[in-house]
Amino acid sequence: MALAGTMAFIVVNAMAGFFVFLVIASINDDAATKALVGLTAVASAAAAFGGGWLLIRRKRPAPKGFGIGLMIGWSLVTVCTAGLCTAINPELYTGMFGMAR
Repeated sequence: MALAGTMAFIVVNAMAGFFVFLVIASINDDAATKALVGLTAVASAAAAFGGGWLLIRRKRPAPKGFGIGLMIGWSLVTVCTAGLCTAINPELYTGMFGMAR
């Protein structure tokens, strides 16, 4: 189930990230763009670690494995994309979409 949780996080994060990039590309306001990136980072981590923690607290092994998989998925996506796909590396966003430093 950990593999299923990892894959579920990767798929959902890819869809959400694509949507966020589309919205950011259409916004001309620098403050709104930074706020959306920050909100995305918080939501991504909360979904992975909050949801994973709640599933781990259940005593059955299947939800526990899925919860661990969510956390592993967030970690893998963060490491493999240098924080780009989980929005935790703001330096990567400064050159994108005309964002100022």
